Amino acid sequence: MIFVYFLPRIVDFGEVWATIRAMTWLELATLAALAAWNQATYVLVEMSARPGLGSGQALKITQTSTAITNTLPGGAALGAGLQSAMYVSYGFAPPDIAISLTLTGTWNTFAKLGMPIVALALLAIAGQANGGLVAVSVIGLGILVGAILAFAMILRSERGASVVGRRLGALVSFLARVLGRSPRPDWSTAAVDFRRRIIALLRTQWAALTVAIVISHITLYLVLLLALRHVGVSNDAVSWQQALASFAFVRLLSAVPITPGGLGVVELGLTATLVAAGGEEALVVAAILIYRLLTFVLPIPIGAISYLLWQRELRRLKPSFARTDL
Repeated sequence: MIFVYFLPRIVDFGEVWATIRAMTWLELATLAALAAWNQATYVLVEMSARPGLGSGQALKITQTSTAITNTLPGGAALGAGLQSAMYVSYGFAPPDIAISLTLTGTWNTFAKLGMPIVALALLAIAGQANGGLVAVSVIGLGILVGAILAFAMILRSERGASVVGRRLGALVSFLARVLGRSPRPDWSTAAVDFRRRIIALLRTQWAALTVAIVISHITLYLVLLLALRHVGVSNDAVSWQQALASFAFVRLLSAVPITPGGLGVVELGLTATLVAAGGEEALVVAAILIYRLLTFVLPIPIGAISYLLWQRELRRLKPSFARTDL
């Protein structure tokens, strides 16, 4: 709908294609190299959250789950499920897998909520702040503070974790009875064990995980910024601070799973904000399409290949649930 109806009303796709064709091989190569590095940062994130995971294993896990997230409705949940299955095949215990997925998801959420705040501060320093971004940043700051406080409360004491587990268990038991299934007992003990494991992992990995997450988000933004510059959107038209604000706003918006991988939502959001900042329509759309090709489309076939490699590897692996680094 967005590509067929909305974008053609904003820009002439003939001009967009001409802009892309005018790019040099050097410009395309530098963009591809930066996009490849961005994909590599996901491996760093995965390895930081799960000590003992090999780089090749992490690469297959991240690329396969990304491909599912980008193509299927509810892909994020399906991707997490497949990630868990791949972890199990590599010998990791289910409780440790849950810890890793929880930490990476939580840290990514913190980054998405924090980036609009950073962008607002940079725009304010440059004298380019506007009311819309202020509102988004205030909302993001409120949610971020609330999320951090909630996370801290869960980790603060065994009693708090036990209460959370008991209440969650009561809710799950109720839903299980409604569905005619047997409820799982002792969520309280499981929550306390979950707290112990997550504290043990954070004690050694919080710095590495934080750095990896920050690098991952920054390099993704740099792919967009480099695409803008390579197609001819100058810093006078759209400053790097404005590009960061646009990126941060759309990343926060795409956290709501409206479409697989934010398809359409990201393109329209970036187009609207970057054009409003002063970018020429054809150049902006060309940059966004290149950015999405490298960061959204290309990981799909790479993920499919990764899945096939894992399936072949799976035939030689014997799953073990005893492996743990905590």
